Amino acid sequence: MKSKKLEYPFFHRECLEVAKDLVGKVLVHNTPEGILRMRISETEAYCGEADTACHAHKGRTKRTEVLYAKAGTVYVYLCYGMHWLLNIVTGEEEDPQAVLIRACVDANGPGKLTKKLSITGILNNTSVCGETELWIEDDGFACEIKTDKRVGIGYATQEDQDRQWRFILVNE
Repeated sequence: MKSKKLEYPFFHRECLEVAKDLVGKVLVHNTPEGILRMRISETEAYCGEADTACHAHKGRTKRTEVLYAKAGTVYVYLCYGMHWLLNIVTGEEEDPQAVLIRACVDANGPGKLTKKLSITGILNNTSVCGETELWIEDDGFACEIKTDKRVGIGYATQEDQDRQWRFILVNE
C-alpha cells in the first residue's frame, strides 16, 4: 500500500479513537537536513477539561489555548525544562482533547522521539494537516495494540491515573 497522509477527518474524532488509531502510523518531519520518519509505537489520550491529567483541566490559559484549536493542530511543550513533547489536538474545536505521541520504534520516550525527529516548540500551534513540515502517514502497517495506564501524571486524580488510556504497539 502506498503511504497516505492523514488529514483533518482522521483527527476530527474522539481522542481515545485517534490515540489508538495513531499507533503503527508513521510520523514524518521535513527538516532542512532531509525528511525524517519514525513509526509511532505508543500514544496517550488526554480527554478534555474533565480529565485531571489534561493540561486544560483548569481551563484556558496562554499555554493551553492551542488545545482548544481545530483538530490536527500541533501542541508542543517543554517538559522539565529540557524535553519537547508532541501532542496532536483531536475532536471538536473548543473541546480541549489531545494525543501525546509517547514513543516511536527506536525512540522509547516522548523526549527521545522529538529529539530524533528535530521537533521543537517552533512547531507549536501549526498543523499536521495540509501542506506542512510535520505530518502523519498511514502505510498500511497492521499491528496489535495493548492498553495500559498513562505515566507521569501523579498530579491527576487516582481515577484518571488508573484509566487505560495509553496505547502500545505489541508486534514491532
